[in-house]
Amino acid sequence: MSRFLTAALYKFVELPDFAELRAPLLALCEAHALKGTLLLAPEGINGTIAGPEPGVRTLLAHLRQDPRLAALEHKEAWADAPPFHRMKVRLKREIVTMGVQGVHPALMAGQYVKPQDWNALLAEPGVVVVDTRNDYEVLIGTFEGAVNPATAAFSDLPGWVEREMAPGGKLAANDGVKPKVAMFCTGGIRCEKSTALLRSRGFDAVFHLEGGILKYLETVPQAQSRWQGECFVFDERVSVGHGLREGQHVLCRSCRDPLSPLDIASPLFELGVSCPRCVKQTTPEQKAGYRERQRQVELAKARRTPHIGAQQVGSRLRRSLTKKADPDSPL
Repeated sequence: MSRFLTAALYKFVELPDFAELRAPLLALCEAHALKGTLLLAPEGINGTIAGPEPGVRTLLAHLRQDPRLAALEHKEAWADAPPFHRMKVRLKREIVTMGVQGVHPALMAGQYVKPQDWNALLAEPGVVVVDTRNDYEVLIGTFEGAVNPATAAFSDLPGWVEREMAPGGKLAANDGVKPKVAMFCTGGIRCEKSTALLRSRGFDAVFHLEGGILKYLETVPQAQSRWQGECFVFDERVSVGHGLREGQHVLCRSCRDPLSPLDIASPLFELGVSCPRCVKQTTPEQKAGYRERQRQVELAKARRTPHIGAQQVGSRLRRSLTKKADPDSPL
């Protein structure tokens, strides 16, 4: 059996004392050799952690001892290598950053649709299906017929909604009646907040995929699936397919975009240094630094010792070049 259990979790719930929860949670995670990130905010908790199974189970049990988190759900995956290198418990204004006042998913979210009922909803005439994820995620896979808002970060979605509510837009009312909207994301958190946003804008028939794409890929047989491609995930697996089998994509260690086998075959791809999408965005000096970093990665691999610099530098470069990093949205 694999040695590391990963648990992805979130819950929208009123946590006015969220700041007081930070220190005990961090101490518990460190005591059980857990790594990953937990976000705490007045609107709830969000995060992904990994480590030895007993430690992960202890943390989940600790969280559920709080009556407000008793119904907390999580998703599990196993890995042979640790998917994270540090443990962070961060205090935030939102557990997934949208930047819109008055949106309360715990009170206003749309109606859940179970994975086994999702296909029937997509087949209904007039339903607008919206992928609430970022552009680099949609690039490698989405549902058939879904609208891609082409956002670089989740906080861009409200602007897209406002534009598409105008006459002629994809969310425009017809004879005063707003369309039925079905929204989805990786694990549920972004579409839950997105449906709350739409309800705050007067939409009544708003639905979201319960458990997100990951639950759909786990539950719905591939022969019946309307999913096309792979699903980007925020860990070292990079992408998964049906049955949550690890996909074919890898990360560019410079811009952190997911790369397909075709991207890797490009003459513009250099392992650890650049890919077809970021090769023109870095200077020769930066590339020289990334080559040295890659050399150190390979030396560490040969010595069978961990090297964490690749992930850290890549994350900073993604933020500075493309602003695509959305660390508040692991789900």
